[in-house]
Amino acid sequence: MHNFNPIQIDRIIEMAWEDRTTFDAIKFQFGIKEQEVIDLMRLNLKSSSFKLWRKRVSGRKTKHEKKRDFLKGRFKCSRQRSINNNKISKR
Repeated sequence: MHNFNPIQIDRIIEMAWEDRTTFDAIKFQFGIKEQEVIDLMRLNLKSSSFKLWRKRVSGRKTKHEKKRDFLKGRFKCSRQRSINNNKISKR
């Protein structure tokens, strides 16, 4: 397993929760595969939160680049510049 600092773990969790951020994007930025993301989520979320997340992403087309209906999409959220430690800064 990789040794991520708390800020990196926080960002991976945030990306995993985002509907339009693919596991491929997480792999591109952090070098971890889908199963490693799942393991990281299992370790860092409460059991109920993990189960809710798994139910949410299971079978979701937008989490897998090859299953998407559209060819191109945003690689990051339009508000990503202002996200800091999983909190959206005041505008």
